[in-house]
Amino acid sequence: MICFLLYLAALGLLGGTAATNQIFTSSGEMDITSCPITYYGQKYDKVYVAFESNTFSLCFNGSYQTGIKNDCIFMSGGTADRGGLSVFTKEIPAGSGVHRLLPNLSNAGKCINIIPLKDSQQSEIQQVELGNFGSQAILAIRTHSGYTNLDVQADAQVDGVSVFKQTYQSAETNVGVITDVSGCRLAGVVYKTNTTVSDPTTCTSVMCDFSGVATVVNDCGPMEQCQGDGSCVFKTMCTVTGSAVINIVGRVESVPDRCGYTLVGPSVIPGFKVLGVFQERRRKDVSFLERVILQLDSPNVQISLEQGGRVQLDEKVLKLNGSAQVVHGVELSRDHRGMTAQLSKSQYTVHVLFDGNTALIHMTGPSETAVQGLCGNSNTPLIQQKDAEHSAPGCGMKYADAADSTINCNRTTDWCNLLKEAPFSACNEHIDPEPYMAACTHTLCKYPAVDGLKCQFLEAYVKACSLHSNVTVERWMTKTSCPAVPRASCQDRFCSDNEFCGERQVGYPRCLCRAIFASKYKRANAYGEPTACTKKSASVTMANCLLEDKSIDYSFLHLNDEACKAEMDELTHMVTFKFNSSNTCGTVVMANNSQIIYKNTIMRRNLSDSGMINRQNPVHIDFSCYYAQPEIKSLAIRLKHRAVMQEMTSGEWKYNLTMKAYIDAERNNVIQPDTDIQLDQNIWVEIETEGLDEKVVVVVMDSCWATDQPSPSGALRYDLITNGCANPADQTVKVEGNGLGTSNFFSFNSFQFTGSSADVYLHCKLELCVTQSNACAPICSQGARRHRSAFAKYEDKNPALISMAWSN
Repeated sequence: MICFLLYLAALGLLGGTAATNQIFTSSGEMDITSCPITYYGQKYDKVYVAFESNTFSLCFNGSYQTGIKNDCIFMSGGTADRGGLSVFTKEIPAGSGVHRLLPNLSNAGKCINIIPLKDSQQSEIQQVELGNFGSQAILAIRTHSGYTNLDVQADAQVDGVSVFKQTYQSAETNVGVITDVSGCRLAGVVYKTNTTVSDPTTCTSVMCDFSGVATVVNDCGPMEQCQGDGSCVFKTMCTVTGSAVINIVGRVESVPDRCGYTLVGPSVIPGFKVLGVFQERRRKDVSFLERVILQLDSPNVQISLEQGGRVQLDEKVLKLNGSAQVVHGVELSRDHRGMTAQLSKSQYTVHVLFDGNTALIHMTGPSETAVQGLCGNSNTPLIQQKDAEHSAPGCGMKYADAADSTINCNRTTDWCNLLKEAPFSACNEHIDPEPYMAACTHTLCKYPAVDGLKCQFLEAYVKACSLHSNVTVERWMTKTSCPAVPRASCQDRFCSDNEFCGERQVGYPRCLCRAIFASKYKRANAYGEPTACTKKSASVTMANCLLEDKSIDYSFLHLNDEACKAEMDELTHMVTFKFNSSNTCGTVVMANNSQIIYKNTIMRRNLSDSGMINRQNPVHIDFSCYYAQPEIKSLAIRLKHRAVMQEMTSGEWKYNLTMKAYIDAERNNVIQPDTDIQLDQNIWVEIETEGLDEKVVVVVMDSCWATDQPSPSGALRYDLITNGCANPADQTVKVEGNGLGTSNFFSFNSFQFTGSSADVYLHCKLELCVTQSNACAPICSQGARRHRSAFAKYEDKNPALISMAWSN
């Protein structure tokens, strides 16, 4: 209660101005634009007044109606049923008597709305005043001195809820009472000016300042969590997924290389560090977390959590299950979610969950402590967090692969932004989604969405929310069409250091080649290392992941001897074929004047998937070793050209002449320049013409011979066909269709000149014969040949000559 009468009298003496003219009976709407009121943080320029059952109501959000939320002031009004409004305008400086009576009043006064309440006889019963003090306001009530038995019950409400309620005796109101109706609003709650209200269940405090602004202050530190009783404990989370490290304050650090880094230093638990080792996968310029290492100083041991669910203590593989196993104070377990490691010491606990793709590092303790490493909140340069022991030579080399044209970054961004939508939004108040969205976008705008990577960042956010805040995101996999079971498809699939677990087809995991490892072999179009030769033995080592890239299953491969199969190194996954003098595996040994050659072939076993179809690529890989000469010379021959064609002119006929060689009698398979032909292999040569009318003329192959020089008249000559007939001394020569049409062919077994490694040149002489004589086809007999007088009617004065060459 405050004696207000003298102060009001003092205001009257200050010489301010007053404006009247607004009156009401029973109820009314009053314009206070010239003196607006900020009532508990909300500014209004109208009031709605009414009398009902001896109660006077003054509301700000429309006329009072039962059951409707409103900002109102109620007070008993006696017999009053009408009133008016006048505005008193005068600066009331800070520090005035009003400010001394209301210490929370800090702003200067600007004006006062004066509302006198009268009865039907125009007798003044009460006066209500609303004072404008900027962002603050005051309420004053004075009862006329003639009403000594009129007690006043005042009730100030916000949204229909009482925030101030007081009964004043008539002796008090006859003098005058004044109160502060300033404050702040936040989430439906009203706070008095210059007050602080704490909530122990959330460890937060709301501060309401003089300007009517409410500020929420977290009583726990950024790495602490409220216990629900006003106390805070150290509890924070770090997420590592792909190349992104989302530290304890939500900052994202992207690892640009393939080195090892300290994730959590020994500041949390002395003598204990958590390390992360990164490697490339399908691209050389994008890294992924490959393993997590827990390093203890006492004893000096390392526990490595790796892809496939493998856990190693130094070099020893541990067998784990869902039950915790304590190893040097570290609790270790493994289930369908991945591998879990937890160490508690000095009241602090570090909990690590690693599923082969994402590591969640959860830290708790009695009070906030500094966190070192990439997970910490320091600004230490990335290079200073590198761990030399777990960084291979050259791991810091930077690469820049060509951009993937199949990636649409706009669609990728939309996908990653799903973390702000339902059902993920249930976690947004607990875990900030922005760092996870940034990590998702940064990776998927550069790296293809394969191997489950598209869902990996969403799953990392869901798991972080569950582990840190115990909040479950319902049905997120249905919303995103991600696999209904958390991705653990690589469990128990252990890849070598040069491989990673990925998918060639969705749902079919296998060990794939790392990009840097594979690049040196792909440049050479090879599956692995060159042939290794020792005395009377040879071996070939190939990378199994390169074979699988070509859909080759090494277990189906063998050498010439089907019993000789490949051996795979369980650590490196390199596949080796070998033979030696004790086990030749069907090796073919060849000798010439200066060499001994050991040759074998890697081939695929003739096995079909269902008897009718086959999904394995054909394999035929020759490898050999030779001795006494620095280079290998193949004994196979190779055609220099796929076909020989030339335009011919013979008398009145112009035509095209073509010579082709085939490996089959049906002449379906043309011998290409890169087709290997073995010595003594039967080949067919066809000579065709284009532009001749076979009803008029036919082609007669007069002779074919081979020389060791391009010239048909070379000194070294071997005849295949003479006078239209096969050389009787060479039983491999067969001539068919000669002189019967505009094309014909012959066959013979391939050869080379003895003692010569030079090219062999085949020449054929052809003549045209007029068919009217019916004497064009040569007649050849066993042992002797004679040519019918086919040319009596017409003798070709311009015989054609065509040549083809092959090389050794």
